[in-house]
Amino acid sequence: MHIFVTGASGWIGSAVVPELLAAGHQVTGLARSDASAAALTAAGAQVRRGTLDDLDDLRDAAAASDGVIHLAFKHDIAFTGDFQGAADADRRAVETFGAALAGSGRPLVIASGTAGLAPGRVVTERDGRSPDPAAAHLIGGPQARQATAQLTLSFAARGVRSSVLRLPPTVHGDGDNGFMATIVGIARGKGVSGYIGDGANRWPAVHRFDAAHLFRLAVEQAPAGSVLHAVADEGVPIRAIAEVIGRHLGVSVAAVSPEDAAGHFGWLATFLSLDVPASSALTRELLGWQPVHPGLIDDLDKGHYFHPGP
Repeated sequence: MHIFVTGASGWIGSAVVPELLAAGHQVTGLARSDASAAALTAAGAQVRRGTLDDLDDLRDAAAASDGVIHLAFKHDIAFTGDFQGAADADRRAVETFGAALAGSGRPLVIASGTAGLAPGRVVTERDGRSPDPAAAHLIGGPQARQATAQLTLSFAARGVRSSVLRLPPTVHGDGDNGFMATIVGIARGKGVSGYIGDGANRWPAVHRFDAAHLFRLAVEQAPAGSVLHAVADEGVPIRAIAEVIGRHLGVSVAAVSPEDAAGHFGWLATFLSLDVPASSALTRELLGWQPVHPGLIDDLDKGHYFHPGP
């Protein structure tokens, strides 16, 4: 297959591209910079220059492909306060892909998330499937992105083999600069590895290479209208994460009260207070996916999160 991949040089995409190439697929990756283009070329992929705002180019690339994996999201503007703008751009891109692939039976796999669907209980692939994706314009913030995932599922009725692959809050591995690296940086800077309250709230996680493998299985095999969970660890207690970080940094491990959390963790406090476990049992049964790389605690124990930065 010839697969068009957005976000192809990002944290997930840079694992998905070699996974696809190793399986014999051709890959064209969307690149918005010279550095991204060079990385894709070095990996053995073809390059299409552009951004998520170049809708004509996205349509043409999708139409010329045997399938699309959509990983890109405007995280730069989302994390500086314009999540709605990022979600709107994402929705326009997905609408463009759906129109380009309509009636073809070709796959469209988009990345989404497990967090926030049903806090406090284990989320399954059956959760978060709204029958009315057209109402997305009435919903703001992260829920707007969830509505885009629901729109993607609706493309199954238009002859697209569409699927939504939900990622947990932590996709870990050597080189990760996301939540785990941020938590380590806070602990190093504060001299204490903290957790909120009793630290019993749970985060699901997956190694990025296991996630990349599931993206390949999805584009190859996932039935139209599938929801998939790339979850290896169903729910790691935040306190367990803090204890490993404290041990590696040689700092104390301590509870932070909910009232003091924002002052200690900054913007991360809201996320660290969530209890958002998730299951991947249905995904494993459907596609035979089995994570083989280290879980989150084992990966933290390998030490690469604690190497001093440049």
